[in-house]
Formats: sequence, structure tokens, C-alpha cells
Amino acid sequence: MSALGWLTARPVAHRGLHEASRGIIENTSSAFAAAIANGFSIECDVQLSADGEAMVFHDSRLDRLTSETGPLAERSAAELRKVAFRDTGDRMQTLGELLEQVAGKVTLVVEIKSLWTEAPGLAARVAELCAGYDGPVAAMSFDPRPIAALAEIAPGLTRGIVGEQYRDLAYWNRYGLTAWQRFQLRHMLHAHRSRPQFVAYDIDGLPAAAPLVLRRLGRPLLTWTVRSAEQRARAARYADQMIFEGFVPGTP
Repeated sequence: MSALGWLTARPVAHRGLHEASRGIIENTSSAFAAAIANGFSIECDVQLSADGEAMVFHDSRLDRLTSETGPLAERSAAELRKVAFRDTGDRMQTLGELLEQVAGKVTLVVEIKSLWTEAPGLAARVAELCAGYDGPVAAMSFDPRPIAALAEIAPGLTRGIVGEQYRDLAYWNRYGLTAWQRFQLRHMLHAHRSRPQFVAYDIDGLPAAAPLVLRRLGRPLLTWTVRSAEQRARAARYADQMIFEGFVPGTP
């Protein structure tokens, strides 16, 4: 097993082992508890609160999943910890609280969300929290800048780059990414600066040259988000492990 064998040893539950029909919502304590109970690694997302705390949540706005509306970044951690996920008993966690919940039982992969600005605060806070954590943990981001920052401020924290084909212009244009920036990201031309130790690449973009070259150079390749039998077969062919959603690996 490679030095990062712990990262690829078990399937990774995307935003926890969630199932809305059972009242288990993504990125909640309940979803993470279900993943732990089934022995799966966990992928989660973090956003930065107004007062600099890493909050476990995917969206930049609260509207889709919670009883509140508006930008997450405009509220303090204390305010956000009171935000209830709709139709559940769960409330938003800080990354520190999630680390306490996981407590080294399974591998945790933390995606650092980015608004594609130069603000380094979230990467620094993730590094600070993970420095005191006694368990397998890694951080990753679509944005190479926080990953490059982690290489400098927290070289002991395993770091990875998330990638895809960047062809959804309606999505990526809202972040102001130019065609040249998307080209660089798609082909991971930043790798000499960001120095990722692993790659997480969109299953619908595989096979793709950049992640497969980095895999040949010894960087483990995770692939997201695997939902179908066809995607699972492609993941087995091209990647070292899958980040999955919508089914439970090992069950009929």
C-alpha cells in the first residue's frame, strides 16, 4: 500500500451518507454518523463564516437546505450553529465539531470551498483545526491557491486538487473565470505551484490526460460523484477510489 493508502482504502461518502427520503441531509451530523456506522470515509465541504470560522456546508447561500436565506459568509459562527436544516433535527456544524464527531474513526476529506478571491482565511483555519486532529484527514479544493497555501503553512496536512472539464460556462462564469483560467484548471497547469498530493476528478470527465498523468506520477486519483453502475465501472477502471452518492457500496 502506498503512503496515501489510507486515503483510497474505503469508498468516500459524498457529503456523508445522506438520504433525503429518510430525513438525512447532506453535510449534517446525521449523514456523517451514518457514514461512520457503515465504515465509509467522509467527504465534506467547508465555508468561511463572517468571523473566520470553518462551517460545514456546501452552498454559499443558506436557501436550498435550511430554514434561513441569504449568504452564509454574512453570518457569524454562533449564528450559523443555530441554523436548522429543513425537516431535520440537525443544525450546522463547525469543522472543529465535525472533527470531534469523527474522532479518527474513518478518513475525512475536507473540501475547501472558494469564491475565487485571494482571501486565504479558510485554508488557514482548516490547517489550524487539522493540526490538532489525531486521525486520517486530507484537504482539497477546486481553487489551486488554498492548496498552494497549505503546502506552505501546513506541509504535514495531505492536500489535493479537485478538477473537471470546466465546460459549464453558466456555472463558472459567475465566478469570473476566463477561458484561459478554465483551460489551466482543466489541464492542471498549476500543479507545479499547488503541489497536490492527490487528485479528485469528475467521473464524467474521465478519462482525461491531466489527472491520469498525475496518477502515473504517484498521486492517488479519487473520482466524484459516482451514482450509477456505469460510473462505478469507469471509476474502477481509471481511479483509485470513488466518492459516491445515492447508493450504499457493498449492498444489492
